[in-house]
Amino acid sequence: MATYITSDCINCGACEPECPNQAISEGDETYQIDASLCTECVGFNAHEACQAVCPVECCLPDPNNTETEAVLAARAVTLHADDAALTGKIASGTFPSRFRK
Repeated sequence: MATYITSDCINCGACEPECPNQAISEGDETYQIDASLCTECVGFNAHEACQAVCPVECCLPDPNNTETEAVLAARAVTLHADDAALTGKIASGTFPSRFRK
């Protein structure tokens, strides 16, 4: 499931530089996440980086956009096709993911 930013966003911008996919941008009143670019940091971190830095905890998993780890990993590879290290980690199953304990 892609992450989304709730209306509690204080527009601080802390989340934007943390996104490995450049999925976060400033909207009219709050920041927003492009679900087609969001991988929930699968392949990059064991947690959602935007959620980790948000001071008001408004970066949340979107219950209306549920996606599996496999879908998110495939999206990461597509978005970062030139990143051989990422592609290798995902192919071998040794990538970080919030889905893994």
